[in-house]
Amino acid sequence: MTTVGNSTNIFWQECPIGMEERQKLLNQKGCVVWVTGLSGSGKSTLACSLSRELYSRGKLSYTLDGDNLRHGLNKNLGFTAEDRTENIRRVGEVAKLFADSGLICIASLISPYKKDRDACRAMLPDNSFIEVYMNMPLELCEERDAKGLYKMARAGKIKGFTGIDDPYEPPLNCEIELQQKDGVCPSPNDMAGQVVFYLEEKGFLHYP
Repeated sequence: MTTVGNSTNIFWQECPIGMEERQKLLNQKGCVVWVTGLSGSGKSTLACSLSRELYSRGKLSYTLDGDNLRHGLNKNLGFTAEDRTENIRRVGEVAKLFADSGLICIASLISPYKKDRDACRAMLPDNSFIEVYMNMPLELCEERDAKGLYKMARAGKIKGFTGIDDPYEPPLNCEIELQQKDGVCPSPNDMAGQVVFYLEEKGFLHYP
């Protein structure tokens, strides 16, 4: 006896055009650039600069922004630990599809828990998950506070805010770490340049 809708009653459908063919067509290799860090650390700024730099080089990318995704795909999720985990799982699955299509997927999310980021890494083939850690001091992020969220969290109007009353677990073995140098933040273009250099060095900007 079977039940309609039971996820065990499904089968993977193969297609004659696969990742290799798509990558050859685009002359690039699909991957996920996962940008993580505190609110206000510059994740979205980096994602936009990186996307623009790749476009200027004729490389196709797509950005998955954490806030934007909560307007649609993840609009039914809150900010409990369980919902945060499901939020990251969904984004990881979508990012995997973009990478399989041959695109360079830029995922920009706080993604505070290491186990959730590691679970997304495990979805991708070896070396195609590139974790970029925006290692900016909490004081700097709070000073920026473009959305006024830190101020509300400090006032107790927001509960479970990452960096204030909910933890952020820094990556232990990220591919790229971006941080201040002598108290000065690198420019968005410089940060994007560091990521592009890594992608070029690892062979993602051409095929094969």
